[in-house]
Amino acid sequence: MFLMIQIFSGFLLATHYESSLELAFSSVLTLDRDVSWGWLFRSVHANGASWFFILLYLHIFRGLWFSSFSQPFVWLTGFMIYVVSMATAFMGYVLPWGQMSFWGATVITNLLSAIPVVGQTLVIWVWGGFSVANPTLLRFFSVHFILPFVIFVMVVAHLLFLHVNGSSNPLGLDPQSGKVYFYPYFFLKDLLGMMVVMVLFAELLVLSPDLFMDPDNFTEANPMVTPVHIQPE
Repeated sequence: MFLMIQIFSGFLLATHYESSLELAFSSVLTLDRDVSWGWLFRSVHANGASWFFILLYLHIFRGLWFSSFSQPFVWLTGFMIYVVSMATAFMGYVLPWGQMSFWGATVITNLLSAIPVVGQTLVIWVWGGFSVANPTLLRFFSVHFILPFVIFVMVVAHLLFLHVNGSSNPLGLDPQSGKVYFYPYFFLKDLLGMMVVMVLFAELLVLSPDLFMDPDNFTEANPMVTPVHIQPE
């Protein structure tokens, strides 16, 4: 559900975004102030990402609790969904080009330099130069746009592997006699869960849309300034 929300809201945001250092931050401001309902679409996309990961971690915890790792193909496809989701979120965090966007892009990509022999070359390749610049932002935007569709394909594969042997059976019931009909039981259970989550999500959007955002990212990126809260004492 939230994956589709992210794809739809992200597509609308992409129609107004400018992937250049000079225009990225101002294009986000224009979206917030001048585009009809632009602030809402941006809030849906930003907070939807946070909710996506909240639900993802709950799903992982459920898998650990019920020993779903005993099904290797289901577990590995789920793990890959998690890894690709983190990469997608990181690249999306860079795009508004606030102060924390620049800091995150520089620090996280520099971790590649820890790889022996090829590390520094990889960093230069990712940046498209010797520092975070226009090529970096353009690459991040391009990859961030396409990865949600990759995640969608992986989710389909995840479900296909799940339906080969069925879900985990922690109670050890007979697979046939212990089955519960999807409709109306699981249908109503899932519908209630979606309604509760959407009510909480809507409440967040209306009452506190900036709750999960970093205040420093409301300032345009300045390579010469380190964010105050991470400066050494």
